[in-house]
Amino acid sequence: MDRRDLLAAAGLAGPLLPLAARAASDTPPGPVAPDARVNLWPGEAPGLLDQALRDHVVVRGADPGFPDRAMEHVRTPRLDIFQAARPNGAAMLVIPGGGYARVVIDKEGYELGPWLAARGITAFVLFYRLPGDPWRDPGNVALADAQRAMRLIRHRAAEWKVDPARVGAMGFSAGGHLCADLAARFGRTSYAPIDRADTLDARPFVAAPIYPVVTMDPDFAHMGSRTLLIGKEATPALAAEHSPERQVGAHTPPSFLCHAEDDATVPVRNTIALRAALRAAKVPVETHLFEQGGHGFGWGPRTLGKPAHAWPELFLAWARGHGLLG
Repeated sequence: MDRRDLLAAAGLAGPLLPLAARAASDTPPGPVAPDARVNLWPGEAPGLLDQALRDHVVVRGADPGFPDRAMEHVRTPRLDIFQAARPNGAAMLVIPGGGYARVVIDKEGYELGPWLAARGITAFVLFYRLPGDPWRDPGNVALADAQRAMRLIRHRAAEWKVDPARVGAMGFSAGGHLCADLAARFGRTSYAPIDRADTLDARPFVAAPIYPVVTMDPDFAHMGSRTLLIGKEATPALAAEHSPERQVGAHTPPSFLCHAEDDATVPVRNTIALRAALRAAKVPVETHLFEQGGHGFGWGPRTLGKPAHAWPELFLAWARGHGLLG
């Protein structure tokens, strides 16, 4: 199945631009499809409680130039791969958001994959299980998928022309929470090992939570994410376990944070609290707070002409300084 077949299957068939033709552009791509895809788990993901669960994609926007799809149910967690044409060995696990109710496909996944690939960084877009679906230990299934993804990328690094030591993670909104959770709790046992990949480290080389949901503190949590992840009646101990600002330590990787001050969905206090925790733990951290951008600005028409549009280049310069690009 080629890239056009994948788009047709998703109901978005149309003119496709080759990655090379888009590499010089500073505007987001139109419809794209990954170069490859791989399931995270051999057979079923662990802990499925209802065989009726099916992967389900919804189309949320009709503009073919800027498609907007999301997975509202995920039975088969996977990685969609944007392979760098001239790989420099770096890789990024890209974790889209969706409030833990869905996983966005285009805006925070396929939009960034080609951008990274054009700069020599192989991108792995993660479609992770959702806590509202019927899974055992639902509050940790997304973390299990993120851990498994990091280990699988390292296990198959030679195949994908990736340096296993230089695999970072980037996430957006609730995906930013998952990114920060992975960076803080990469060593937590969230599933039973199943193969040789699970002997490898799940720690990201660098982490980039972008406008992230962070805390489970009801005073400034994103309550939709909190309710789905840990429930309305979560104990303080459970809330602390799922609050990355309460879990970071010296083991947490260097982190790049950005957020818009006018975010009315996920208060900027989330990023400020994470930054304070990272600094207290003496973890290198760079933080960019933009005056405008709102929530979910991604990298697209929402930020064209605004300073927030520059955040991927700011990330790249920071990541280069931390050795991601070799």
